[in-house]
Parts: sequence; structure tokens; C-alpha cells
Amino acid sequence: MIDWRPFLTELADIADNIAEHYFESVTLQPTQKPDRTPVTQADLEIETAIRNYTSKCHPNMTFLGEEFGSSGSEHTLRLIIDPIDGTQNFIRAIPIFGTLLAIEEHGEVIAAMISAPKLYQRWWAQKGCGSFQNGRQIHVSSVRSLNEAQVFHGSLSGPEAASTPPGLLSLLQQSWRQRGVGDFYAHMLVASGAGDLACDFGLKAWDIAPIPIIIREAGGQCTNLSGTTSIYDTSLISTNGHLHTKTLELLSSKHSIHE
Repeated sequence: MIDWRPFLTELADIADNIAEHYFESVTLQPTQKPDRTPVTQADLEIETAIRNYTSKCHPNMTFLGEEFGSSGSEHTLRLIIDPIDGTQNFIRAIPIFGTLLAIEEHGEVIAAMISAPKLYQRWWAQKGCGSFQNGRQIHVSSVRSLNEAQVFHGSLSGPEAASTPPGLLSLLQQSWRQRGVGDFYAHMLVASGAGDLACDFGLKAWDIAPIPIIIREAGGQCTNLSGTTSIYDTSLISTNGHLHTKTLELLSSKHSIHE
């Protein structure tokens, strides 16, 4: 089995250098894509540099990235890239952003790394090898009751909440503590045991790809709303495993967050 950690570390180093150059820069000039999401020069440069470096190291590897799309199917050896997850945070100098990287082989993610340079954190996992944060192996929490759980979620209203499922309000009301962290970081808090479940909706494959393997290798459970594990859905539910069934039941309930 190939050890993908050195290669993904090299890619993360490339991404971090570019992100740190632009973070808090007065020259950062975000523009809006056709889907009305923002993009910066940092997003474009990171993905370009990662693709170029990968093509030299692994010329047969194909790509799926947020900024430049797909150059192969999930049935090839493929690198999935989100150059900056949390671009809105990045634009406003909030340090909760990161580069998301996943190696997909025959439709399955077999290795992943997330690098958050301004949090000074990296998370890494490979199939069958466990999950790690800055070199330390991590595990999900042992909380078994929702009324003792810390829950992370994204936006509750506005355009970003358009895909919010009907039962989120009920889930939050039954939990012990709630925080609107969002993006990759919410799920990494679950992986490290700092939280017990995280919900995210309206996603793309590059937003999701590295997260499930990190959660599962840490002992947790990660699915979409329907309970399946495809990264090509638009929802992501990460839990410590003990709370997963109850979480899916509540998210699918009839009570709407907007009622």
C-alpha cells in the first residue's frame, strides 16, 4: 500500500505558503463566480500549483477541483482539491479556513489531508491507519446522549441555509450546546472528540471528500442525510457514531428550522 502522507504533506506545504501570502493582504480582490460564491487569487493559485506539482509527481493522476473542474472520473486515481474551504472567512481575515485534499481510487477515498495554516493544524488519515492531528492520533468522543452533546452547524438563515433539512431546529433544541462553526472545522472537532456531531448542507464533492475518512478512522460515523456514504451528495453528517441514528432521525423530521 502506498503511503500517501509525504505527498499530501508536500501539497499542503505548497497551499499553506500561498494562503499565508494572501491572508490579510490589502491586495486581495475577491470576485464572484457564476454561482455567486466568492473566489480569490489565492484559491486559483493554490489549485494551479497543486495540479502542476501533482502532474510532475504522478502523471497518471487525474483531478477534481473547485476552481478548475474535473479531468477524470472517480474510477481513476484522482486528487480532489478544495484550495480554500472557508473562502468567506479567508476574505474577512478569519483564520478558520483550510486546504482540503483527498486521494480517490476506484471511487473510494483512501487518504486525505486538511491543512489550516492559521490554526496551525493539520489532520490526516489513510484507510486502515487511523486519524491524526499534528502527528497525534485522534479519536471521537464517547458521548451517548444527545442532551449531553455539543453540536456544530453552519448558517441557519439566508442563501447558505437554502438546503437546511426540516429537522435541524429539533436537533439543536434537544442538544446540550450548539455552535455555528461550519465548514471543515466543525467536522474536525468531531474527529478529535472536541464535539459530538456536525451537520453541513449544500455541499460539493470537494467540500466533503477528505472529511469522511478522517471521521471514520477516528472511530466515528459520517454519511449524508439518506445514510449513505457517497461524497457526491450535498449533505454531510459527522458524529461520534453513538449519536448517528438519532441525528438522522431528527434531521428528517417534519419540523422546519424556518417554522
